[in-house]
Amino acid sequence: MKRILGIGNALVDIMTQIDNDSVLNDFSLPKGSMQLVDNEKSIQVKSGTNRFRKRLASGGSAANTIHGLGMLGMKTGFIGSVGKDETGDFFEKDMKSAGVNTLLIRRDTVTGTAVALISPDSERTFATHLGAAVELKAEDLKSEYFKGYDILYLEGYLIFNRPLVEEACRFAKSSGMKVAIDLASYNVVEAKLQDFREIIKDYVDLIFANEEEAKAFTGKKPEEALLLLSDLCEIAVVKTGSDGSLIKRGEEIVRAGTKKVKLKDTTGAGDLYASGFLYGYANGYPLHVCGLIGSLLAGNVIEIIGAKMTESKWGRIRKSIQSVIKKNP
Repeated sequence: MKRILGIGNALVDIMTQIDNDSVLNDFSLPKGSMQLVDNEKSIQVKSGTNRFRKRLASGGSAANTIHGLGMLGMKTGFIGSVGKDETGDFFEKDMKSAGVNTLLIRRDTVTGTAVALISPDSERTFATHLGAAVELKAEDLKSEYFKGYDILYLEGYLIFNRPLVEEACRFAKSSGMKVAIDLASYNVVEAKLQDFREIIKDYVDLIFANEEEAKAFTGKKPEEALLLLSDLCEIAVVKTGSDGSLIKRGEEIVRAGTKKVKLKDTTGAGDLYASGFLYGYANGYPLHVCGLIGSLLAGNVIEIIGAKMTESKWGRIRKSIQSVIKKNP
């Protein structure tokens, strides 16, 4: 079984169910948006919504993926930056509860948080303060962090700190690791296209992209985008929503479908798809099985609010995975 190391922005999600959208207006937050806010505004939002029910969970794209892999029983590690505060303690404890080996650098800055204000119609509006998360730098990385791992998983949001990404990739390659990256968001791809192209060309073995990200990268629709992305790496994955995903390795092209589910919240769908796919990949399963497991996890997480599922739900997922493997030898 291969071991997987993730690097990303370490955040704590504060899931807050509001009773009406006037709350959003109070803080000048456009409904459905993700707004980056400073620490002062973040404190205002948190204190101003104290009367509502809240739930905390470790968050950040790569952290969600690694947490999911940990819940599937994989040997995992996570490198990130958090504050010397209770919120940072919570992040570490939550990741460790999934069996993740946490390699966290502690800062004097507060731990990053993403306050998710959930409207009565289930739409989510984010007030995100990145805090200590973005203070992770290339100099923090050590070669020993990468020893014993087989795959490095990077979230695309890190591309804004290219020296960090390059240093991580160099350490990974010198340790004989494969490198996987998720393209994060179409607007991130548009802003940092040349950086992505160069990093992928030099280091990356596996790319995850959704339709919008793939189009931002190639200018093409999913099928054509898949071909272009696969020219740059060993395996390219283009996620196509309810249609599943397209996957290409060499001359092999497969489509992995999905099952119909009751959509409640798409947050974490891409992160958990990556968990499922990497689980299959690390265990040497065929590409279509990797895609099916990815879709299985994504389908389960969109049935709940937030990106963290209960242990009972994970138990059902683990059984479902075994069923998928048996049906697709």
